Amino acid sequence: MAHALKVSLEDLYKGKTSKLQVTKTVICKTCDGKGGKEGAVKTCSKCHGRGVEVVIRQMGPMVQQIQQQCRQCDGNGEEIDPRHKCKQCNGQKTVSERKQLEVNIDRGMKDGQKIVFHGEADQHPGVVPGDIVIVIEEKPHPRFKRQGDDLHYEAEIDLITALAGGNVHIKHLDDRVLDVTILPGEAIKPGEIKVIEGQGMPSHRHHNMGNMFIKFKVRFPESNWTSEENIKKLEEILPPREPLAKLPSGAVHEEVFLSSLDLRHHKDMNSGGSDAMDEDDEEAHQHGPGVQCAQQ
Repeated sequence: MAHALKVSLEDLYKGKTSKLQVTKTVICKTCDGKGGKEGAVKTCSKCHGRGVEVVIRQMGPMVQQIQQQCRQCDGNGEEIDPRHKCKQCNGQKTVSERKQLEVNIDRGMKDGQKIVFHGEADQHPGVVPGDIVIVIEEKPHPRFKRQGDDLHYEAEIDLITALAGGNVHIKHLDDRVLDVTILPGEAIKPGEIKVIEGQGMPSHRHHNMGNMFIKFKVRFPESNWTSEENIKKLEEILPPREPLAKLPSGAVHEEVFLSSLDLRHHKDMNSGGSDAMDEDDEEAHQHGPGVQCAQQ
């Protein structure tokens, strides 16, 4: 008997004890799993305790034998005198019961990991009960992604912080706030990944800490954000531009400018641009001229 238990990343980081209500079949305590009073249960006279009966059917000249569940004892192989049936279980020998399980979620447990409660599954007379298996299902997290014992986080910083340094605050899974220092001149590039050692997930049982990997997203200023005078100052401060490769002899040189995308450009990108229009033209030519109306 398996049950999925959804657990947040915070609880897998800190550990938690959850209470889970399960409904299971247990042996009736009133009749001790006998279904009725002592001596009231007898072997079925029709199937002789086998729980199945053989039915003979004639189909034209052919005779067919079919084995099916005994209708007299409902496949139980036993009969109980209705006058002496257990009123608690109505002769079924078992009843339904709700039980609360305390599930101990240890620090560092992972998605798909199992917690086993031995002998807590459904009970039936003469049968050893099985186990209840709780399967950990890790919930998606809005800020962190987990890979093994490591955590991955995406931090957005502005351009001045990326170039001149600053601080980034990261709220951890135990509500601590990590104050991450970016050193002046470190020059964080868009998409660059840094690591904070020992700030990942605890490993299960040993609780050795994994690492936290931070991928930086650099937020650039809007267009025309400053004056030409300040742009020239930037050119004096920043490293010089890399020289362009020399054009080959005889190459045609044409100067062009960049434009921002509008709705028409987005539509062309999604539809394939002029290629899609060419395909429409070819399809129109293949179908030939349409029906024409003559004016009288």
